[in-house]
Amino acid sequence: MVTKLLNAVNGALNKDDLGKLLLRLAVGGLMLFHGLHKLFGGVGGIKGMLASHGVPEFVAYGVLLGEVLAPLFIILGILTRLSALGLACTMIVAWLLVGVGETFMLDKTGAWGIESLMYFFLGALAIAFCGAGRYSLAGKSAWR
Repeated sequence: MVTKLLNAVNGALNKDDLGKLLLRLAVGGLMLFHGLHKLFGGVGGIKGMLASHGVPEFVAYGVLLGEVLAPLFIILGILTRLSALGLACTMIVAWLLVGVGETFMLDKTGAWGIESLMYFFLGALAIAFCGAGRYSLAGKSAWR
């Protein structure tokens, strides 16, 4: 009886393409908020962090690729794997700029200091490995 129930639940929830869509919406959608904040508020803070590490300030505009364009493409299912890898690389740079010191720390609520960085990094890698799925504006083309 339990096996029959589990098989029914597993069968009803066996929707890989829907799961891929939900993952894309979660990772891309939540990262897009970070990107829009920088798009409308400016990248001045990033410029300062990069300059303090000896990196040219113009590189700060690359954050708009990783936090606005890549998430939009991930959400839409266009160049999904490439965009997800770009987002993962953006998270590595973010970790190097602001997260290294928090890697082995907990925040005031007990969460891991780099929890959000890891969420976006691992979510982006999952999308890169899984692809867009059927629910994509790119359809079945190589652009998916």
